[in-house]
Amino acid sequence: MAAPARLRKDIEMIKNTVIATAVALLAAGCSLQPTYRQPAAPVPATFPQGGVYDVQPQSNVQPNAGHGANSPAAADIGWRDFFADPRLQRIEELALKNNRDLRVSMLNVEAAQAQYQIVRAGLFPSVDAAASKNRSRTPLDLSSSGRTISSSYSVGLNASWEIDFFGRIRSLKDQALAQYLATAEARKAAELSLLSAVASQYLTVLAFDDQLAVTRNTLTNTQESYRIAKLQFDTGTGSELDLRQSQGIAEQAAANLQAQLRSRAQAENALVLLVGQPLPDDLPAGLPLDSQNLLADIPAGLPSDLLARRPDIAQAEQALRAANANIGAARAAFFPRVSLTGALGTLSPTFGGLFSSGSRSWSFAPQISVPIFEGGSNVANLQLAQVEKRIEIANYEKAIQTAFREVADGLAARGTYDNQIGSLERFVYSQDRRLALSNLRYRNGVDSYLTVLTAQTDLYNAQLSLISARLQRLTNLVSLYQTLGGGWIEHTGDQPRPADG
Repeated sequence: MAAPARLRKDIEMIKNTVIATAVALLAAGCSLQPTYRQPAAPVPATFPQGGVYDVQPQSNVQPNAGHGANSPAAADIGWRDFFADPRLQRIEELALKNNRDLRVSMLNVEAAQAQYQIVRAGLFPSVDAAASKNRSRTPLDLSSSGRTISSSYSVGLNASWEIDFFGRIRSLKDQALAQYLATAEARKAAELSLLSAVASQYLTVLAFDDQLAVTRNTLTNTQESYRIAKLQFDTGTGSELDLRQSQGIAEQAAANLQAQLRSRAQAENALVLLVGQPLPDDLPAGLPLDSQNLLADIPAGLPSDLLARRPDIAQAEQALRAANANIGAARAAFFPRVSLTGALGTLSPTFGGLFSSGSRSWSFAPQISVPIFEGGSNVANLQLAQVEKRIEIANYEKAIQTAFREVADGLAARGTYDNQIGSLERFVYSQDRRLALSNLRYRNGVDSYLTVLTAQTDLYNAQLSLISARLQRLTNLVSLYQTLGGGWIEHTGDQPRPADG
């Protein structure tokens, strides 16, 4: 009767264990995370209006000032449709494949995903197989079996599981998930920034090409003027003052040419770094700076739209969610932790008897750990988690304010550059005519040669100012496209990829 009684006792113990485990599973639904609430956007409900913000791009300022009417939102415009230059499109494509910073951001997403999976695994039991041999010697006077050498062999499965009564592990899992999503949004922001940086650097190279053309033309004219002045001086019909003035202008133009050649080479080097490889020789022909056909009428929408369009804002919000989840884990540290461990296998004093009848063995060891004295570490951890959440709230609000400022700046620039360029174009024309009239008056003996040189210098500076304004206008449109969330899809109408895609 002893054996059946022992068997009934074992069955009862197993039954009680199953009931206790079921109760633990029911209780595992408890979570100490604070309810997440999205902070209110600390910006006005609309972007600034009136004044410079109401001035729209003027198509009659220059050819191809911008294409498209009633454009969709920036996030819905493919970057190939925004950048019409086929050469720039090819360069952007190469950059997306080869840029090292973007590659690192993609690897960071993979690392964050793996970290999330590691934390998530804590919700499930861990099971491992184990085999061991133990050989020991006991003094004869202490041995109950009369033998000094004994051996034991075991093979079996070990299992352990922490029952997540108070949601500690689930809070850590939620924190890791939010950190993973924040990393994915950071990768998306890096891609949009790369597209914008490549386009801006490409336009800068084109601007240097235009500057070089103007400088070379000016240098040719000044060298011809210097040749004539020297001829006149050598024949006694011109003064040395005219000679030295014309020589100074020519040397200044020559120096400007070398500086611009250097800057142009460095600008191309910067573009190569962004692309991540040397520019191939088979790139398609590009468009000059004044023929870049960028969309100029993208609607700004409302500031609230930025919450969904801007990946940097989404990244800041995911960081806030992670901090919120961490509070749940810090709170759960004040409560008991319950873990179940067990083993099932065979145990025998000989290797051959491991799988013989009667060698089965098992053990079950539930454990509860109750924090009593931690030296204040749990309280400090909770305070730290709450402070970190307040920090992330401030970071999230700052991200929204920064996005609002960037869009507002872009709108102000978009509303003023066209008129500025129109005025500069008329200014260049006036200086060109002034130079022609000064030359005419000098040849007729009405004005000194200094008047001609001054007009030539003013024309040169006016031409450089016009090129600079055209570059700034185009780079502002590129920046505005990015700050409004554009660049994530390749073609207009494409389905947006997930941030971690």
